[in-house]
Amino acid sequence: MSILMAPVKDGKIQETNTQASLKKATTADNNGMDKDAFLQLLVAQMQYQDPLEPTSNTEYISQYAQFSQVEQMQNMASTTELARATSLVGQEVYIKTTDSKGKPNLIYGKVDYVVFENNKAYLAIDESLYGLEDLDTVVDLDYKKAFDKAYDFTVELNKLPVIGSIDLSYAEKIDKLEKIYNEMSDYEKSFLTEENVEKLKKYIEKLKEVRKAAGLEEDGSEGGEGGGSGTEGTEGTESAGGA
Repeated sequence: MSILMAPVKDGKIQETNTQASLKKATTADNNGMDKDAFLQLLVAQMQYQDPLEPTSNTEYISQYAQFSQVEQMQNMASTTELARATSLVGQEVYIKTTDSKGKPNLIYGKVDYVVFENNKAYLAIDESLYGLEDLDTVVDLDYKKAFDKAYDFTVELNKLPVIGSIDLSYAEKIDKLEKIYNEMSDYEKSFLTEENVEKLKKYIEKLKEVRKAAGLEEDGSEGGEGGGSGTEGTEGTESAGGA
């Protein structure tokens, strides 16, 4: 499996996202006080106690009770973490990662399954494992699709020149943007700013003027009785840019 393989570049083994996440989780575990460390301290105390003034049984019972509480708390935390990780299976998420040079990055993907190892839960995304503490955002798929569609629409809209520079060479792009807008659901349109919607309307109106000056119909066909059938840009004119 790919999670067990490390890529090699320029003769050097590259640290994968899985390895970075596991290293981060291991470091965090080593910095904490777990039940094993607590038990080792208790054994050391019994081994090196003053034989002339030994620790009383009452103190040992008290310390044992504390040890039991620590163990129960850790078991509860592990169970809660596993339940939380399991609930993410099938969800679309963003994971915070850091490459070997310390550069932060976000990885998007679907959680395929969960691996639980050494009381730690790891999310499997595209056969790479990430610690639950690296989870940044859980995303609804419909939300992401609507956001991406609005983002791509805005990028293409901003590629158009200023209104005064519009000519027939931009007709296809404007018609395409108008069609995309008119086919958007109300939810998808909510991701667009009012400024960009107004900008689209101005481009549509400007293209009408350019076509009229060139003796063309609004759909780009030639005027007069012999004019051809409309193109796909006609259908949404009233919705996005009608008077």
